[in-house]
Amino acid sequence: MLKLMKSQDDLWYSILPDEVRTLSAELSKVDEILKDKRFFKPFQKKFDTQMGRPTLPVETYLRLMYLKARYQLGYESLIQEVGDSITWRLFCGISLTQCMPNPTTLIKSRQRYGDEMVDSLNTLLLEKLREEKVLKTRKFRTDTTVVEADIHHPTDATLLQDAVKTITRVVSKVREVASHATEHFVDQTKAVKKEILSIAKVLRRRTKQSWDEINTITQSVIEITETVCQDAQTVVNKLQAKSRESRKAVEQKLANTLEITKKLIWQARQVVAGNRKIADRIISIHDPEARAIKKGKLGKTAEFGYKVRIDETDNGFVTGHEVYRGNPSDEEMLTTAVQQHKERFGSVPRAVATDRGFSSRQNEKALEELGVGRISTPTRGKKTKKRTEHESQAWFKDLQRFRAGGEAKISLLKRRYGLSRSRFRGYVGTKTWVGLGIMAHNLRKAAQVS
Repeated sequence: MLKLMKSQDDLWYSILPDEVRTLSAELSKVDEILKDKRFFKPFQKKFDTQMGRPTLPVETYLRLMYLKARYQLGYESLIQEVGDSITWRLFCGISLTQCMPNPTTLIKSRQRYGDEMVDSLNTLLLEKLREEKVLKTRKFRTDTTVVEADIHHPTDATLLQDAVKTITRVVSKVREVASHATEHFVDQTKAVKKEILSIAKVLRRRTKQSWDEINTITQSVIEITETVCQDAQTVVNKLQAKSRESRKAVEQKLANTLEITKKLIWQARQVVAGNRKIADRIISIHDPEARAIKKGKLGKTAEFGYKVRIDETDNGFVTGHEVYRGNPSDEEMLTTAVQQHKERFGSVPRAVATDRGFSSRQNEKALEELGVGRISTPTRGKKTKKRTEHESQAWFKDLQRFRAGGEAKISLLKRRYGLSRSRFRGYVGTKTWVGLGIMAHNLRKAAQVS
């Protein structure tokens, strides 16, 4: 049963001194914003039901997730910090005599509500800020960055090691519900670990011959992984022959892991054969949708995760964002970003500023047709005299200075709101993580400017 608000006020708070139960200026303003009933509507529309146990109150959930994203806390540390603070308990609507919710309750709630709910909340927040005339939409800038997945640096051998460990772990769960299906499965994790450790010893030599030895070791890891896959496939076949409701979930998980592992084996064989350029390459058994993305950074030849577009207006609010699979060109994103801005606010911005990665004649023409007055996108390559004069105009340079502030905003989002690395797995998990970080940023920004 969906529960929107706490049952009643706690009388214990009334006997405390005012200094103890007074919220900070930031929390007080955020609390005032989140009291708006419009933030309950997405939950009511999708999950309103009168059956089952009451859920964690939505108003409490929203405030807990704000604190989590604002201070980059894990679920367990979030519950502990809120439980130890009178003001944070008061902010979240949790009584002094009430037990704190279990961290798994927050995890399940987040997974149940999903990324679409976070997108709806961000849209409603922007709508409220515009109604209160806090949000300006005259200027528009956009840029892209990479939100890294929570994975280790991928190599073919270590990916196969992860696959063997994952398959073995799932088979151990199968053994608990159907021991007959796992009779001939052999644990090969130690054998794979031994091969991986031998790679580290070979790499220390830093010679050309060492790469041949690494290929040999990788081939050995491939063979071990294939053996594990064959044994695991036998387990799946036995489960399918005598399938029960209690086994379906673990059977499906094992089958999905096997499917990904076979792709990893194919990738490793391609690399051993000398083909090191593999399109749409899987880089994690735990986050198979993440990809290697090159952004031209000197310190990082490649980042592993998801590409994210961040849209911002002239008073510092993030008014739009999008998470992409793979590494689409920035050039493809600009028109879509401005169209989404128009749909959200009813009109296009007066001025648009981007870096040269978004530049193309087609984009400028499309923005002109949409009604954008001034477009500041430096062209790539050699410039004509006419183009040089165009980009030398004062308004063009002024918009480029405005555009440079977008890099600072991305840095802020990465440092303070967790966008450097997503702790939620998968594409949907990353969309949720990014959305929560941006919502926390906009709420704090609203508290500062109000």
